[in-house]
Amino acid sequence: MPSWREKLVLATSERNRARAEFVAAAGWGNAGERLLAGDASFRKYYRLTRPRQSAVVMDAPPPQEDVRPFVRVARHLIGLGLSAPQILAEDAERGFLLLEDFGDDTYARVLAAGGDEGELYRRATDVLVELYRADNRSILPVLGAYAGDALIEAASLLPEWYLPAVTGRPTPSEEAACYVAAWRECLAALPAGDDALLLRDYHKDNLLWLPARPGVKACGLLDFQDAQRGHASYDLVSLIEDARRDVAPDVQAACLDRYIADAGISDAATFRTGFALMSAQRHARIIGLFVRLLKRDGKPDYLQHLPRVWRMFEKALTHEALTPLRHWIDRLLPPPLRHFGAP
Repeated sequence: MPSWREKLVLATSERNRARAEFVAAAGWGNAGERLLAGDASFRKYYRLTRPRQSAVVMDAPPPQEDVRPFVRVARHLIGLGLSAPQILAEDAERGFLLLEDFGDDTYARVLAAGGDEGELYRRATDVLVELYRADNRSILPVLGAYAGDALIEAASLLPEWYLPAVTGRPTPSEEAACYVAAWRECLAALPAGDDALLLRDYHKDNLLWLPARPGVKACGLLDFQDAQRGHASYDLVSLIEDARRDVAPDVQAACLDRYIADAGISDAATFRTGFALMSAQRHARIIGLFVRLLKRDGKPDYLQHLPRVWRMFEKALTHEALTPLRHWIDRLLPPPLRHFGAP
């Protein structure tokens, strides 16, 4: 009977062969191939190159992965005039896509090389404005809702993983229930409104700088297969309150003001309340997630970002709509317990 290592080698060989068949059928069998990247999922990406041409293969093996949501959202975004990769070929059954190649100039790389932070974030904000103002009725009904219990469940990574890590004992069930109750009370301050299309992981690592393209097309979009519907401020929080990068306060303020003005938000105060709630939710989730990555997955590198995330979380908690959650945090996680993993 083959060992697990032999099974892995066999599965990899079979996957490579299937990918080669897909590439050949798409007319790229003569291209060179190199691994670009993998991500936190089972997906991998390969760049194909031949004279004066390149493309990218998304290798997303089923049943763990499904390329159809990516295709659906990509075609919708392209139809809105935004820069999502063109789908050049697809084999949904086997989990392969051939995509337009946007190059290597992620926002992260351009910013690290001294790119204009203000311009980059303005363009990315303008994309979100365009998304908000667009007719998304054809896609919103098929997307899941990132609201209510879904928001609370995601934010519950904090009591599930962070609190036990700093106290050395599991979170008591009654305190976990109080946390959920606090969130329910906070989210009650979020007025009902039309759902917006959320790309979900809208930050520097998933945005490409395409300066040769005009207007909003200069901001290339990746990694949107987990798109959902929810409060319009969520992607803006992801962009300007980045867990892994300090965004200049004046750039943050300018982007928030720009979004409110250009999207035609009629009640700025209510939108800012929603922004504070989405900010607190996202940061609570990430604080728990980074500790889970350490404890469960043996990945300690994310701990370096916890002080930044805690600062942003504490700022969000100052909003009056978050008073119930702030009381829970102050009681269970006073300041001395907010520095886990800090040097």
